[in-house]
Amino acid sequence: MLIRCLELAGHRVTVASELRAYLGRPEDVAGWSALQAAAGAEVERIAEIWAGGAPDLWFCYHPYYKAPDLIGPVLAARYRLAYVTCEASYSARRNIGIWAEIQARMLDMVKGAALNLCLTERDRQGLLAAAPDAALARFTPFVDVLPFAAEPGPERGHLLTVAMMRTGDKYESYVRLAAALALLPRDLVWRLSVAGDGPLRAEVQALFAGFPAHRIDWLGQMTHDDLARLMARASVYVWPGCGEAYGLAYLEAQAAGLPVVAQAVAGVPEVVADGITGFLTPSGDDAALAAAVAKLLVDAPLRHRMAQAARLRVQDSHAIAGAALRLDQLLQEALRR
Repeated sequence: MLIRCLELAGHRVTVASELRAYLGRPEDVAGWSALQAAAGAEVERIAEIWAGGAPDLWFCYHPYYKAPDLIGPVLAARYRLAYVTCEASYSARRNIGIWAEIQARMLDMVKGAALNLCLTERDRQGLLAAAPDAALARFTPFVDVLPFAAEPGPERGHLLTVAMMRTGDKYESYVRLAAALALLPRDLVWRLSVAGDGPLRAEVQALFAGFPAHRIDWLGQMTHDDLARLMARASVYVWPGCGEAYGLAYLEAQAAGLPVVAQAVAGVPEVVADGITGFLTPSGDDAALAAAVAKLLVDAPLRHRMAQAARLRVQDSHAIAGAALRLDQLLQEALRR
């Protein structure tokens, strides 16, 4: 999506390296050494390619304590390129083992960058606290609204969830979702479509084993086009969003005219307007989540108003066309620094 956004703004984009810079354990000293060696080799490989001319700018997406950029800063310094990050994040509590060294390098990178694009205010505040003199700018999350432009035809009581089935926050969200649905009034008409798959599919399905079979449709992994058609038929998008950075699925659902029910946690309030495009409930409050779902299912005029507001808000504030203009403006300013 970022590459599409850059190209829409008129820039020519090349993926410079496909090196996977991920270190999931703070005690992985051997992996850290191997990554540094591999990154050094990549620097020299790319330098050979650039013998006929270097680009104008290096763009790095989502460097953080588990995934550092060890290539871009070196090449940017060697070729005097503008260096730009998008969704860089810093967490002082992760300064353990090799992650401490990675974060120290990352802070130097953020401080030296011509621009650091922050997709959420939460990330901006985190970087600002650690690097107050860094060049920071907000860049609102965006989606391509065109695939979701079909006129909604919501089916009565049709709830929708779109999420991977893996450990951590995703599984915890499924736990909260199952607990909330169990609190819905028994006479309420509803069914839940679940789009998504992953290594914990069996464990996730087990969470919903107490519901009648007709209540839950397990759809597995879906194509983007099929998902857009599914969203056009649903009534409410519900996903607790434990630890969610912001959640592109929330934006896609709203673009399709779906009001959202989620928790007011992490970056979710950045993309869902509580009381306008959906309801955001307190973290861990399953009863509040259930009440919000029930309210939208029984109050058709409210659901319709929120659906319209959701679609308009995404079109006005989170569409790729506007994002391309904003990104181009920010990059041109960075190049002039």
